[in-house]
Amino acid sequence: MTERTLVLAKPDAVARGLTGEVIGRLEAMGLRLAALKMIWIDEELATRHYSAHVGKPFFNGLIQYITSLPVVAMVWEGPSAVSVVRKTMGATNPAEALPGTIRGDFGLDISNNLVHSSDSLESARKEIDLFFKEEEIFSWKRPHEIYITGE
Repeated sequence: MTERTLVLAKPDAVARGLTGEVIGRLEAMGLRLAALKMIWIDEELATRHYSAHVGKPFFNGLIQYITSLPVVAMVWEGPSAVSVVRKTMGATNPAEALPGTIRGDFGLDISNNLVHSSDSLESARKEIDLFFKEEEIFSWKRPHEIYITGE
């Protein structure tokens, strides 16, 4: 089943020139890039995006971090996109992320972990709606995909 998920190349990924690496790894996993834009997240959007963390000790630092530089917001599509992206990114804490994952190979610490991705289909729908209008998302298929995914 084709799924959609949100991915953010966070400020440290943008600052370190790793956005292309993130995109390349997700494309290599067979996912399709359906939407992409660079934005500077303001405090209001950051608070809405991280609403689950309001009141936690790290919340203010999280908001300061995500609003410090531009991010690259993306929508990715494909079979099991949510879980494929999460596996490709690795554990939230780069110290615990496996080699071969984005965070395992490039992450510095839990505060600078390069990427965000939706953790469920429900979160993906909500998060995509925060960052993209439906007309900004382009579903498409590679001609040979039927041979790879059966879709």
